[in-house]
Amino acid sequence: MKTSILINNYNYQDYVVDAIESALNQIVPADEIVVVDDFSSDLSAEILKNKFAQSHQVKLVLKNANEGQLAAFQDGLSASTGDIIFFLDADDLYQNDYIKIALEFYQDHSDCDFLFTSAELFGNEERIATCYDRTRDLGYSKISTIYRRTWIGHRTSTLSMKRQVLNQIFPIPYLEDWRIRADDCLAYGASIANAHKYYLNTPLVKYRVHGSNGFYGKARSTEYFQQYDRAIDRLFKFWINKFNYPENLDQFAAEEFRSIPRPTQQEFETFYSITRCAHFSKPRKALMLMLTYLYFLRHRNSSEC
Repeated sequence: MKTSILINNYNYQDYVVDAIESALNQIVPADEIVVVDDFSSDLSAEILKNKFAQSHQVKLVLKNANEGQLAAFQDGLSASTGDIIFFLDADDLYQNDYIKIALEFYQDHSDCDFLFTSAELFGNEERIATCYDRTRDLGYSKISTIYRRTWIGHRTSTLSMKRQVLNQIFPIPYLEDWRIRADDCLAYGASIANAHKYYLNTPLVKYRVHGSNGFYGKARSTEYFQQYDRAIDRLFKFWINKFNYPENLDQFAAEEFRSIPRPTQQEFETFYSITRCAHFSKPRKALMLMLTYLYFLRHRNSSEC
């Protein structure tokens, strides 16, 4: 499987070289590293040209207009050729065995379309950021995402996925909506495209906490969250129309729930709620609710018991 690392950069002249070096210093090297500079106003572009213009492994995409993170993702994908796409923010770092371990995981789990890992925070904050207490097969999440906005993912630099998934969710026309926080497009989009997701509970990425993080640790106004909700509504409608999904997808929530081998209590409650609100006959609804409950009793995450 050919691998591409996509690095998006905007005004991170102090960090971007370290990010690229961490991508270059992998035990198992990626086939290519695509660096998209989003028309930085600092010295990023000059630094990148001086240091990597002659690199056979690093491909530079130096934009002549600032369009934001989503546009950088899409431009990076267009410039890449990999079968598996890894994302890296310009202020973060990869552990040197990340690509090796992730590739082995994809090879051992041929049904994996989307993989995310835990992260080690460093800089102004130091801790391990995990999503679950163990490595997990998270199954499919199209229905839970559409009906309950279930967000299954982690920080941008922990994400990788098969190219075919990105080809389904891109291009997205709402560039202004996603100048920052475009990793939500990756996490939500992969779920709605019916990607099979896995979580690897190993901190293979170092997430830098500093005073200039684009989103992390920033206070947000009520107006911001209202705008975000409208952006999500537009995005979901775009994908639902693109994939031509029917209005009665909620009737299949019980089936999607059974794609999770060891569901948590929260996952059970989410799918039970979707099924309870679905529009179909009372006898069928009662049957689906019972099947969902029985599946949970038999297969629930034992660490919660």
